[in-house]
Amino acid sequence: MAVDQKSEVRGQRSAQAISNTQYPISQVVALAGGVGGAKLAHGLAQQLAPDQLTIIVNTGDDFEHLGLLICPDIDTVLYNLAEVQHPQQGWGRADESFQVLEETKRLGHDAWFRLGDRDIALHLLRRQMLDAGMSLTEVIAALARRLGVTHLVLPMSDQSVRTIIHTPEGELPFQEYFVHRRTEPTMLGMHMAGLEQARPTAAVSTALAEADLIIFCPSNPYVSIDPILALPSVREAVARTPTIAVSPIIGGRALKGPAAKMMAEVGADVSAVGVARHYADLLDAFVLDQADRRLVDAISALGIRSFVTDTIMRDKTDRARLAAEVLSFAQSRKPVP
Repeated sequence: MAVDQKSEVRGQRSAQAISNTQYPISQVVALAGGVGGAKLAHGLAQQLAPDQLTIIVNTGDDFEHLGLLICPDIDTVLYNLAEVQHPQQGWGRADESFQVLEETKRLGHDAWFRLGDRDIALHLLRRQMLDAGMSLTEVIAALARRLGVTHLVLPMSDQSVRTIIHTPEGELPFQEYFVHRRTEPTMLGMHMAGLEQARPTAAVSTALAEADLIIFCPSNPYVSIDPILALPSVREAVARTPTIAVSPIIGGRALKGPAAKMMAEVGADVSAVGVARHYADLLDAFVLDQADRRLVDAISALGIRSFVTDTIMRDKTDRARLAAEVLSFAQSRKPVP
């Protein structure tokens, strides 16, 4: 979409968005990936009933390992909603052990991807259910129930989509780049293998069509949110719905993951403004941290209204507070200053 077209669409959506001073929100969709996305999803789950919230999760990070399908973003969301995540890491399981990993290392396996014993149990069950003919959507619903998660968690697609990072050394699957190589290679670009054949699931399409509000969680724009938006018809559905994003960049840095490094290497502005600009044709509102208060005018210049608060989610209380503030600001529909 050309820049002038983007501006026209954004202007039409902003005019619609501020037509009411209060907007009732009954159906919320959160787009999520990574630890930041999982934290806000957990906060939203504390504020919204199960029939009010759907969490659509990136599957571009998924990969096969030791014969198992690993779904890092989905599992991180599930573990956080079930409150069984590792308290410091935000991903993986609390009270984890690594006996299987240590034994595979002893037997000669290059254990660069650390799978804990509790985590492996979930992967084994997922493999069994997939091999029995269940779709990924059906498998995640079953695992969510077994973990006691009552809110709807949806993989973005039942078809395989894999994020591939372009580097001076060649193309690297995302987990090879992110975990094995610790993001050391320079990112020259990326593409999503399998995207041409992938489709959003019926559940994803229905959730987007029925949403009163779509929230972009504080996730990596390139490898967590963009893969969801790249699926056929998803971007168009998002463009028809009021949206708000929470910045994953605070003071020019990412709290978790390689978002800031990626932004710098592709020539983007490594700031909350850079994130807002990346989503500009889709956004009505944007939430940024107190450390970036000086950037409000630059975001307003994009035609996006902004809200400043403490966006760092240190604990369960912070997650619930930020979620409540995001929802309240989205409801207020105050015009762009």
